[in-house]
Amino acid sequence: MIKFGIIGTNWITDSFIEGALHAEDFALTAVYSRTEEKAAAFAQKYGVETTFTDLEEMAKSDVIDAVYIASPNSLHAEQAMLLMKHKKHVLCEKPLASDSAEVKAMIETAKENNVLLMEALKTTLLPNFKVIQENIHKIGVVRRFVANYCQYSSRYDAYKAGTVLNAFNPTFSNGSIMDIGIYCIYPLVVLFGKPTAIKANGYILESGVDGEGSIVLSYPEMEAVVMFSKITDSSMPSEIQGEDGTILIDKINPIEKVEIHYRKGVVEDVSLQQKHSMYYEVEEFINLIQAGKYESTINSYANSIATAEIIEEARKQMGVVFG
Repeated sequence: MIKFGIIGTNWITDSFIEGALHAEDFALTAVYSRTEEKAAAFAQKYGVETTFTDLEEMAKSDVIDAVYIASPNSLHAEQAMLLMKHKKHVLCEKPLASDSAEVKAMIETAKENNVLLMEALKTTLLPNFKVIQENIHKIGVVRRFVANYCQYSSRYDAYKAGTVLNAFNPTFSNGSIMDIGIYCIYPLVVLFGKPTAIKANGYILESGVDGEGSIVLSYPEMEAVVMFSKITDSSMPSEIQGEDGTILIDKINPIEKVEIHYRKGVVEDVSLQQKHSMYYEVEEFINLIQAGKYESTINSYANSIATAEIIEEARKQMGVVFG
């Protein structure tokens, strides 16, 4: 069994645990929160006996082997590096950190301490993403990748009423590209690598973060277009266009339906049934630990760095500055 501690007691942590409980070798053994009340309430919900309000005490504890970090984005790097220096494996929510310099520092810390660090970007570990990888040859030479993820934030109404919650606060390294756009960018990097150039535009809210945006990314033989928003909804699918056909993806997060629309009119449904969408990142993480490996070949260091660099450049072009 791999003994997990968790940092963060929000809805994403509940979803993570729901998915993780499908993994045979997952055991939740500790909960961290800044307040004892929140830690105790969350721990009680899952029958966990150990709680922490001091992160260094958690890092030193032998109650845990690994930690899932779901704190605000701006805290990821500091928390992860502290834990890794105490030989704890880290599964860190996307985005891995505020910028590429922090991502590289986290990776160096992982290497120095011989521990596993992995970005918890679930899309690329889903069976239906593997289906895309296995079938992409069927559409011939790829000429365009279009990814769309626009989801009206449950916190946007509060923002419009004058309350700036974490989701729209640059202090916590948030905004639509960090929280939503990354789901479009990371799969692109895994499939096609780092682009040769990007052009980004976005709508910047008064708080200083991007409410929505889009990026055009150039490759030698193709281009990619990604669209993301936390202030509008969209029901438009994503797709990969090839000279012989198009792979139609119902939604980029999570991918539930994948169809190949061949140029001659034939449609092939290649979708697979999946478990809870967050199960697969836990499975990958645990399998790596048990195999004595310190890096995922899918959510790899190179892919996390490239994604962070793309986001960083896009933010620079849009005028989004964290502080």
